[in-house]
Amino acid sequence: MTDVLLVTCAELPEGEPRGDLLVKELAARGLTAAWVVWDDPAVDWAGARAAVVRSPWDYERRRDEFVSWAHRAGALTTLVNSAEVLCWNTDKRYLLDLVAAGLPVVPTLVAEDESELGPVIAEFATAVVKPTVGAGGRGVVLFDLEPGGPEGIDESRLGPGPWVVQPLVQSVRTEGETSVFVLGDEVVSQVGKRPAGGEIRVHEEYGGRSDAVPVTEEARELALRTVATAQDLLGTRFGYARVDLMRGDDGTLLVSELEVADAGLYLHLVPENAPALAEAVFRLLETADGAGT
Repeated sequence: MTDVLLVTCAELPEGEPRGDLLVKELAARGLTAAWVVWDDPAVDWAGARAAVVRSPWDYERRRDEFVSWAHRAGALTTLVNSAEVLCWNTDKRYLLDLVAAGLPVVPTLVAEDESELGPVIAEFATAVVKPTVGAGGRGVVLFDLEPGGPEGIDESRLGPGPWVVQPLVQSVRTEGETSVFVLGDEVVSQVGKRPAGGEIRVHEEYGGRSDAVPVTEEARELALRTVATAQDLLGTRFGYARVDLMRGDDGTLLVSELEVADAGLYLHLVPENAPALAEAVFRLLETADGAGT
């Protein structure tokens, strides 16, 4: 029996970059671990004490299947994070819940179909449009409706909807975005991300650059508040979370994403995330064992 199954996708059978660190840190706490592919029918989910969702980065193409798997696996073992959390977080409409809860979030609208898309895009001078189910910056399109910008809205550049529509946060071109890692209810690290010239996406595949940076108190406070608010909304605790932040036009930090479904840990930049997550999983299993006695 393997204590902890680390969940990935077929494209990354050995897990996220430097995923070996997680295996080593779990072993240091007496827990055997192995990377497994979420849709592999040979995986014995019931034979593990926990399954920790890490890099199932193909879910965007098969979300319904992924969510169904999560409910099945969660009925057989302790799933971190839970199926309910995964269902909520793999559709970017969750941002509307965070707005309603009073968090400072990048303004977000939803266009359910093509009839709504044009009017919603026109709400912003420069609009960022992305599918409600998406990852890695794929499917993101920028519409510039400023004077001198393109006339009209060419929706042919977009993939299938529905879509979330947000204003372009101008600081992403200069300051970029920052990610705060909250593991076991504690802020562990922070990574700064900047796009390449002419891009707004900070991902490496689009030329972006990421670097470990010191945790700022401002980012720590908002990250912890975001996680606490989301946990209260869902009535559960998160084993891991990554809170992505941008600086608004008025200088305040805004939440751009809360990743509690497939948050990459950037272990090649912040290896300290590995022992922090391993410790969180260890404590979770200790608590579960205590509750079962």
